[in-house]
Amino acid sequence: MAMSPAPVTATPPPLLPAKSKNPPPPHYQAVLSHLPHCTSVRALAQLHAAAVKAGLAAHPAFVTRLLTLCTAQGAPPAHLAYARQVFDRVPHPGDAVWYNTLLRGYARSSFRSSAAEAVRVFVRMLEEGVAPDTYTFVSLLKACAAARAGEEGRQAHAVAFKIGAAGHEYVLPTLINMYAECRDVSAARVLFDRVDGDCVISYNAMITAAVRSSRPGEALVLFQQMQAKGLKLTPVTLISVLSACALLGALEQGKWIHEYVRKIGLDSLVKVNTALIDMYAKCGSLEDAIDVFQGMESRDRQAWSVMIVAYANHGYGREAISLFEEMKKQGIKPDDITFLGVLYACSHSGLVREGLQYFDDMKDNGIIPGIKHYGCVTDLLARSGQLERAYKFIDELPIKPTPILWRTLLSACGGHGDVELGKRVFERILELDDSHGGDYVIFSNLCANTGSREEMNRVRKLMNEKGVVKVPGCSSIEIDNTVHEFFAGDGRHPKSKEARRMVDEVIDQLKLVGYVPNTSHVFHVEMDEEEKATSLRYHSEKLAIAFGLLNTSPGATLRVVKNLRVCPDCHSMAKLVSMVFNRRIILRDLNRFHHFEGGVCSCGDYW
Repeated sequence: MAMSPAPVTATPPPLLPAKSKNPPPPHYQAVLSHLPHCTSVRALAQLHAAAVKAGLAAHPAFVTRLLTLCTAQGAPPAHLAYARQVFDRVPHPGDAVWYNTLLRGYARSSFRSSAAEAVRVFVRMLEEGVAPDTYTFVSLLKACAAARAGEEGRQAHAVAFKIGAAGHEYVLPTLINMYAECRDVSAARVLFDRVDGDCVISYNAMITAAVRSSRPGEALVLFQQMQAKGLKLTPVTLISVLSACALLGALEQGKWIHEYVRKIGLDSLVKVNTALIDMYAKCGSLEDAIDVFQGMESRDRQAWSVMIVAYANHGYGREAISLFEEMKKQGIKPDDITFLGVLYACSHSGLVREGLQYFDDMKDNGIIPGIKHYGCVTDLLARSGQLERAYKFIDELPIKPTPILWRTLLSACGGHGDVELGKRVFERILELDDSHGGDYVIFSNLCANTGSREEMNRVRKLMNEKGVVKVPGCSSIEIDNTVHEFFAGDGRHPKSKEARRMVDEVIDQLKLVGYVPNTSHVFHVEMDEEEKATSLRYHSEKLAIAFGLLNTSPGATLRVVKNLRVCPDCHSMAKLVSMVFNRRIILRDLNRFHHFEGGVCSCGDYW
């Protein structure tokens, strides 16, 4: 939850009777000229006191300038609180401009309380009989969007609809953006479909909403509609669409956007370049991400952090650490995201000592660890085999552990074959969340691999009783600017039969160089070894790789994205495919990137 604005340390002096009909006092311009130089609340209060003595405190022009200064972009939170105190001391503010100015200040604030305060100002406006205009609703809705205050936003929408302002050319796009920011994509889409004409702001809001709700395909369709209509693509458009490409692993689409960015001269914008780095890294092209980063004339903290995370995701732990140290040398202070990246790098590269040191450095820098940082440390200890230490670390956290933390440890127990600790961890998970199918599968696999058949059957029975199902594996591969999705074991893709036949041919060739299906993670007791091998054969990543072999030229790199962790058998198969077919395969799974080349993987089988 966001923090409230800093408390005001000075109270506005009492207002003198308004003199709006009289000419300004002699010192009017002198007092006004000092307003922009008030960088602290104390200085503001002193000047305000001087204005009272000069008879200016209630003059409309002075109050307007004071409110405008306190609510300007980049003004300290305390200034906004001071402006509110000034406003509240005006007996009957009859001008919509004052209300709108204050509302605009709340719209520029990201504090959760700002939306509630904006609503209170709006309610007073209605009570005082001051008619809201389009600027009122735009600022009020922006305040709700900035604070992710969906309930307040819906109330504002109801009032705007009642007085006939909801369909205004400025209000409607703001409504769409408000619902998009508050994660109500359905409501945003309903309004978007009502927009008359071509509104770039509405398209941007819908594309952003689609990305945030993990519907990148829909975002790309909207982007293509914008292009077909000849609408101007803004930096906001491009950043959101690049995020969609990153989610889909649509590298070719991302490269086209990069060329477009160069063409229209936006390649100097730090935020656009940062989005390009993120897109290239998540699409598996670390080399392109590095090129963009190194070509930037200036970099902010976010750009450094994204590049560090990119190295971490691709298993280049030492490079991530080196970049982190270079960032500090450049005088850029790391934040919680930066530390998350370097901790992630350490956990995926087995750099236990370094990771623990950075975790301590984080606290020394005054950054309070979040649940993701604790997750990295858990992963760091668990991957290295320090399972009991990881259990103790989670158990003694100053905050309540989430199922994800215990899930991280459970996965490590599976990897290290510790069924006793795995059982304890599994029980802790069920206390918090008993609906996640992956937990049952991991523990069942662990029991099967260690010969604990009775325990395995108990877990399977429990899974059936609760109606828990495993999330189906899904892998995608981009070929000729089209993203093809394959699901484990089914025939949804129109070319699934061809992909299956190619899998059969590939496996036949791999058997000649020693491939043996790894059935250790198939826990169906009623299956014999041949049936288990068949169940592994058509995993989604195998289908995607086979489809790529069929539809790309010899030697072309295959880039595959999977929604779950790659299984050991598919990992072994991909290594052999890279050797036998002389292909580079870049596979992004739920946890990290795997670069297969010449029969080896960049992860060193440490994943």
